[in-house]
Amino acid sequence: MEVIERQECPVCRKKAMQLIQEEKEVPHFGKCYLMSMNCTECLYHSSDIEVEKKDNPKKYEFTITKKEDLNVRVIKSGTATVKIPQLRISVTPGVSSIGYISNIEGVLRRFKKIVEDQRDTAEDLDIKKTAKNLLKKFWKVECGELPLKIIIEDPSGNSAIVSNKSVISKK
Repeated sequence: MEVIERQECPVCRKKAMQLIQEEKEVPHFGKCYLMSMNCTECLYHSSDIEVEKKDNPKKYEFTITKKEDLNVRVIKSGTATVKIPQLRISVTPGVSSIGYISNIEGVLRRFKKIVEDQRDTAEDLDIKKTAKNLLKKFWKVECGELPLKIIIEDPSGNSAIVSNKSVISKK
């Protein structure tokens, strides 16, 4: 692991940025480079993942059908879009898009956090009601009672849902 301290933060411009690059071997995926930036002053954070071997754009589709599917490994690069079509929600890459290694449960938690924030902060009662209904669906998925499809589309080819149940196509 390589750590570089006291670099200039792109947000607050103070020399409080820590840069980290770590090399990891990810089963069924190969050698990956995890990179992150963390500012101790303004708390800016960014991270990404790159795969050693370059690949073509890919689309991964995975349907959660049972509780054990929540443990399936997910690799998401900063260039990937994550969609849950049934719930009509997605996260698209942008300036604040980060890469990560997680599992299906971790991906769902990221979406749940966004929905919980809407439920807790929205003034519009319809938005609050929609958020509550979405959270009930997440709960049913986590209990294995509701099948749910997750799609990851990555133009860089640096993302994956590592399971023999994944449907992979060229994007």
